[in-house]
Amino acid sequence: MSQSRPRSLVIVALLMMIFGLAEVATAFSHNFFGISTARGTTSAWAGAAIGVLYAWAGLLTLFMKKRAAALAIAFLVLDILGRIAMVVTGLYPVHSSRQVMAMILGTSIVAGFAVYIGSKWSSFS
Repeated sequence: MSQSRPRSLVIVALLMMIFGLAEVATAFSHNFFGISTARGTTSAWAGAAIGVLYAWAGLLTLFMKKRAAALAIAFLVLDILGRIAMVVTGLYPVHSSRQVMAMILGTSIVAGFAVYIGSKWSSFS
């Protein structure tokens, strides 16, 4: 029996994939709409890894399986921890209020996606 995907979960999954891929691109360009990351190989690869986790979380959500959703939530938690680690280690500079707000907003969006997926747990088989 084919299980239909709730439209809201599809939208959230697609947004996670888009945002994750944007994060990968930003990791290597070190700039996204005026928000910057530290230049260097470590920063680029750390940012790219976080973006890949984010995109994979979106893809896993589309499978509509509880195990995939649990893994997606775990990837989003790792994304949040990675963002915090990048700030603590200086790989994501917080030298301006714009940088700080971008980090807070971006991390809040990731957390919101994780909470939303958890709130839709009964939609997964």
